[in-house]
Amino acid sequence: MNGPALYQRPSASASWRIALPHSVAAVPVARALVRTALAELDHGADCDTAELLTAELVANAVEHTVGDSPIELVVELLPGGCQVEVHDPDPMPPYELTWPSDKEPDVWDEGGRGLLLIRALSSSCGHRPTISGKAVWFRLPAVPQQRRPL
Repeated sequence: MNGPALYQRPSASASWRIALPHSVAAVPVARALVRTALAELDHGADCDTAELLTAELVANAVEHTVGDSPIELVVELLPGGCQVEVHDPDPMPPYELTWPSDKEPDVWDEGGRGLLLIRALSSSCGHRPTISGKAVWFRLPAVPQQRRPL
């Protein structure tokens, strides 16, 4: 694998794309990229929520796909918010993301809440097929200036 492919597209919006290792080490790297992207442009999306939901998507991609193919993180900053996508090689969609289960997660289960968090905290979320697998995404709206934490 060559070094990370990181780019910024000149326009009213900005995008970053990076290949991440298919390991748990990808989670903090993805969080740092989202934090940096939102901070450098003084973007209005909630950075803490963006980091949390990004960590969930990356962790799911690592845990629920087989092989060692890299996963890819795409962060797009838009005037009205941001969109984060995680691409992985598994074409199976995460059905619980768009078709939530009626049953509540067991309080004793260690997992099973990530997609619930993504549905609850994002303005929209979903998945789409890609040539090499799928992309799972979420969007966050921009927070008005006066409501942002100092």
